[in-house]
Amino acid sequence: MFNKTTTMLCRIIILAMLSLVIGKVCAQTPHTHQHSFSNASQWAQVFDDPERDKWQQPHQVIQALEIKPDSIVADIGSGTGYFATRLAHMVPQGAIYGVDAEPEMVNFLKERAEKLGLKNLYSIQGSAESPRLPKKVDLILFVDVYHHIEKRIGYLKAVRSSLNDGGRIAVIDFRQDSPIGPPVKDRFSSSQVVEEFKQAGFSLIKENEFLPNQYFLIFK
Repeated sequence: MFNKTTTMLCRIIILAMLSLVIGKVCAQTPHTHQHSFSNASQWAQVFDDPERDKWQQPHQVIQALEIKPDSIVADIGSGTGYFATRLAHMVPQGAIYGVDAEPEMVNFLKERAEKLGLKNLYSIQGSAESPRLPKKVDLILFVDVYHHIEKRIGYLKAVRSSLNDGGRIAVIDFRQDSPIGPPVKDRFSSSQVVEEFKQAGFSLIKENEFLPNQYFLIFK
């Protein structure tokens, strides 16, 4: 059970994560686009706070993705690289594209990859219409991002062209009964996500249920 201090910290982390690249702002940034993200180093202290690991469970998530050493993965709304840097270690013969619409975040992740020696991690400037991926990928990952996409079905149809044959999309977002996350009115149920992916030409192939606050869906 969280104490008051831990609960408050979790709420701060969630609020700081929730904007994204694909709508009006970038993922893993504060919930409203009225905030400034000019200091990416400062935001990194929030996005990459070890307290997040307790409920985000990044290592278990990556294991569940079942990526191969030569996989090509796009982390849409990568922010400062919470998942992108971890994924890069798992695909030594592959590549990770961290996509964000905020220039400061793009530059920060580029510099972070260089400092860590992650030559297979590429920081990409995305847009509301397209992740602008330089080549097709095997997996697209949306973490705490889907509920911010404004024209979701159209966007999903657009990103289909960025997937290799047999490519997958993984969606992790907050359940409606989660004690943390965006306002309940701004959340989507997993069933609605499944229906929208169906309309975009995808089918659900796996649902993971180990995350305490989020659903974890994989489509093909």
